[in-house]
Amino acid sequence: MRTYSKLVGGLLAVAIGVSGSATIAKAANIAVIAGKPDDTFWQPVKKGVDDARMVVELTRGTVSFLQLANYDNLGPDAANMVRTAVSQGVDGIVVANWVPDAMDAAIKDAIAKGVKVILYNAGNIDKARELGAMNYVGSDEYVAGEAAGRYFFDKGFKNVLCVNHVPGSFPLEQRCKGVVDAITPKGGKGKQLPLPSTQADNAAAVAQSIKATLLTDPSIDAILTLNPAVADWAASGIMQAGMNGKVALGSFDMNEAGLSRIKAGTQTFAIDQQPYLQSYLAVSLMNSYLEYGLELPTSPILTGPGFVDSANIDATLGGVQKGAR
Repeated sequence: MRTYSKLVGGLLAVAIGVSGSATIAKAANIAVIAGKPDDTFWQPVKKGVDDARMVVELTRGTVSFLQLANYDNLGPDAANMVRTAVSQGVDGIVVANWVPDAMDAAIKDAIAKGVKVILYNAGNIDKARELGAMNYVGSDEYVAGEAAGRYFFDKGFKNVLCVNHVPGSFPLEQRCKGVVDAITPKGGKGKQLPLPSTQADNAAAVAQSIKATLLTDPSIDAILTLNPAVADWAASGIMQAGMNGKVALGSFDMNEAGLSRIKAGTQTFAIDQQPYLQSYLAVSLMNSYLEYGLELPTSPILTGPGFVDSANIDATLGGVQKGAR
């Protein structure tokens, strides 16, 4: 009887211990660092975060969505956001590696302090491995630029102007480099138009810069912009130069105006990196690891590039209506 009592007492102690440890188990707290609120690219990113957050919160975790105020000091500001997230005691950070020279040290320091990191949106798997991050979720910027260059050339356009609204941003530089590297061996030409930082958010100034460049070099027959807002302003610059129908327009990413132009045939394409999936997958993977120790053997996890053009514009518009494209 005494032995039985000891056994029952021991089992109860174990049960209480397990129950108690489950009660005090630390939930996953995740920070996602993103671009500025008025940049339409980040709207589907936020939806992806919000949808993934529902699962995180079921396990009593949290997801903080930290956005830059502007892009005037992109790299240092993003690095400071990483440091802020670490100081707040997060377990995991999902961050774009926009300016490696300015951000790498902060990311490495976070990892050294035990914070798990997944790169998303900007960077690549080589950079993730170099820094010690778990994975990269997004598109390969250089490969996407190459695809744009080939797309233009295959459609008969031979001289592409790549408009860079944030010169010095590594992923944007890689996009333009990919365009030039893809089209030049085929006998075409390509060059970058770097916009001064003071013009990056000035629609009239960007349109004037593009107009002046087109009038200076009438052989330019295609323009690629690196975000959809700049595509809107480029469309105005093309019109002001009197070159509608003569200069093709393509863009990375998309907004309502750009999709309307594709539908109307006045914009050739938009490159879709599926930002909703970038954030949804990155947050979900981070939570799965922090909560359950689960990891995917796939790296990188590529969400693009894909092309939205006249062939699939209607299907894409359906996703836009739901806020995910």
